[in-house]
Amino acid sequence: MKKNIIFVVNPISGDLDKSELIESVNEFAVTHNFNLIVYETTGEQDLEEIKALYDQYQPSRIVVAGGDGTIKMVAEAMEEHDVIIGVLPAGSANGLSVDLNLPVTIEENLKIAFLHHYIEIDMICINGKKSIHLSDLGLNADLVKNYEESNLRGFWGYALQAYTTLKDAAEPFQATIVANNETVEHTARMIVIANSQKYGTGVIINPNGAMNDGQFELVILKSLDLLLLGKIITGNMPIDSDDIVIISTKQATIKTDNPVNFQIDGEYCGAQTDLEINILHKQMKIAVP
Repeated sequence: MKKNIIFVVNPISGDLDKSELIESVNEFAVTHNFNLIVYETTGEQDLEEIKALYDQYQPSRIVVAGGDGTIKMVAEAMEEHDVIIGVLPAGSANGLSVDLNLPVTIEENLKIAFLHHYIEIDMICINGKKSIHLSDLGLNADLVKNYEESNLRGFWGYALQAYTTLKDAAEPFQATIVANNETVEHTARMIVIANSQKYGTGVIINPNGAMNDGQFELVILKSLDLLLLGKIITGNMPIDSDDIVIISTKQATIKTDNPVNFQIDGEYCGAQTDLEINILHKQMKIAVP
């Protein structure tokens, strides 16, 4: 009996042509005697389509080629089902694959995605939306919004928007945070809601993070001048700094004094004043080396 595997591919993620990738995956499936069902995302009704495919084929795994957004969408579609998700990093933001230490070559990743063992990882629920990785309020969300609206892609597009975002940065915001039965107030430039340690760029923002410990961290960056931002971007996060506060918790609420830009896993989600956050422990099975 051939095992069914659904292969979800985002044809436009990371501005990369996926035809060679699809070919490699097809060849791998044939060699290892899998029955491969390929689904290309369109941005319309993808969640429902994937659910329907799952019901039809009852696959042993779902393999995803795309960035964090595509993986998250598949995880949401599968939250009622017990299925292992394999990842072939192919987005502009591959933060999850960086955190899972997935290898660089497609050959190695194919073996992991189709054949290897898995771990159960947490997800975070924020105002009813799911986050696998890192979400934030403030400057980085401004950057995500500016990047989405600009035409220049890749590293330079990002660097340019980073400069513009800092140059035009709004005043810091006031945040009231309730966590671990304590209420604290902070003036912040940015608050990161982190399930893991690194941004997709490899920058460590949350050194204590683990994706399966039943907790998430709030990383509060009080001041963010060019120097501190430069340190974070180059991966030299100054953890002992007075400008950074880290809170570990299972649930929290954040209220801000005015609407602040917010993003989940690299997707801009509008300006927010109230966030309700809680951990979904061991919500998702994911293939790892």
